[in-house]
Amino acid sequence: MAEIREKGAFVNPYVVQMDKFADSMVHLSKTFFTLEGYKGTFSKEEFEEMFGKITDKVCENCERRDECLHENRVFTYQMVYEILCAVEEYGAELNVELKRGLKRKCILAPRFLRETLEVYENAKKILLWNNRIVQNREGFAGQLKSFAKLLQYTTRELDAGIFEDEHLEKKLKSRLKKIGVKMLSSVFYITPQGKYELHLTVKAAKGICVATKELAYETGACIGRVMMPQQGERPIVGAQYCTIACVESARYQTLQGVAKIGKDCEQISGDTFLMTDLPGGKKGVALSDGMGSGEEACRESTMVVEMLEELLETGFPAKTAIEIMNTALVIGREDVRFSTVDACLFDLYTGYCEFIKAGAAATFIKRLDGVEKVSMATLPIGVIKDLEIESVERELESGEFVIMVTDGVMDALPVKEQDTLMAGFIQEANTVNPKEMAHCLLGRVLEWSQEKPTDDMTIVVVGLWKL
Repeated sequence: MAEIREKGAFVNPYVVQMDKFADSMVHLSKTFFTLEGYKGTFSKEEFEEMFGKITDKVCENCERRDECLHENRVFTYQMVYEILCAVEEYGAELNVELKRGLKRKCILAPRFLRETLEVYENAKKILLWNNRIVQNREGFAGQLKSFAKLLQYTTRELDAGIFEDEHLEKKLKSRLKKIGVKMLSSVFYITPQGKYELHLTVKAAKGICVATKELAYETGACIGRVMMPQQGERPIVGAQYCTIACVESARYQTLQGVAKIGKDCEQISGDTFLMTDLPGGKKGVALSDGMGSGEEACRESTMVVEMLEELLETGFPAKTAIEIMNTALVIGREDVRFSTVDACLFDLYTGYCEFIKAGAAATFIKRLDGVEKVSMATLPIGVIKDLEIESVERELESGEFVIMVTDGVMDALPVKEQDTLMAGFIQEANTVNPKEMAHCLLGRVLEWSQEKPTDDMTIVVVGLWKL
């Protein structure tokens, strides 16, 4: 980044300051990684310390102390080392030969063995806790690094996309004045996809209110593009100044439908889904299957989905968001509890869809001329710290559907026939209503299995249409 600044790429002082913050976080992350790392076993010094604790407790008043700890110290140390190695490999139950050897060499053999095992267990607990601390530290370091990268990317993107156009600003002020809107200031931004985004600080003339949709329409007419208010904008411009974001209209829209049933037809399901509008003209759909079923699995998958939704809506890339969630789940608990993540990000400008999976079942695309399967061999989140997230991208045509399912759906079908049968059910579904299609597919799977669901089952169908 220093090289970039030398070339003068960052002229905005705010961007330079944010870049310094990112540099600081990267440096802090590297510092964490250079500290003491993970230890798989005890060092020589730790063995020496354990040997000292054992002999201090057992041999202090023993009549053979000088013989064992001075004349034959090497042999005594070797005996303790063999005991500890045996415990490390096989647990507290030592083999008979080792116990007999200990009795021949030590007149306090039972006590010596008991103290050795106790000292070992205490040392093992300390080792595990230290490793846990290292794991947590490295996890936080990874989070810092990811956030720094996002900060660097965002500042460069903003710096490259924001532009000034005095002529366009005057033209826009004049046009908005005609509909009773006074514009105080404006920020013009071009997204990486080449789409316009305008942030206008405006207020309506005294005594009137102007619909935000009308403001967006007039803005678009002025710049020669079809514009609309950003998702979640206020509906009315009143007498107080406010900032309204107008974005370029998308070329596509989606409709979604869901069908689900709990294990043994229970009301509570461990599967949770989300559907949300994201920055940059994208639609996010995600499905999570918590470990097990019922209320506890529901809490787990709901937590995952809510975390993912918050991160995606904030602007985090999907892969980074899932990596952050995985690290939080791994380092934040003692027991291992995992959840699958199946995410689809629809670009409503281009019609492309990005598929991201972490331990999730296959996804199907109902094409105009057939059915395509999208699958990836990945682990769920919450299992290991360094999780590799994979993604693929597919271009969709208007009128095509994406079908997302949980493991419970596929497991209800015969092994080795699951993909073929599911693809056949999808191909035979004649409806273009996503909700009807989801219920139709779930019904076909239940009809084929001829039994109560042995796991939670959820099907999400998303259709894409051109506007």
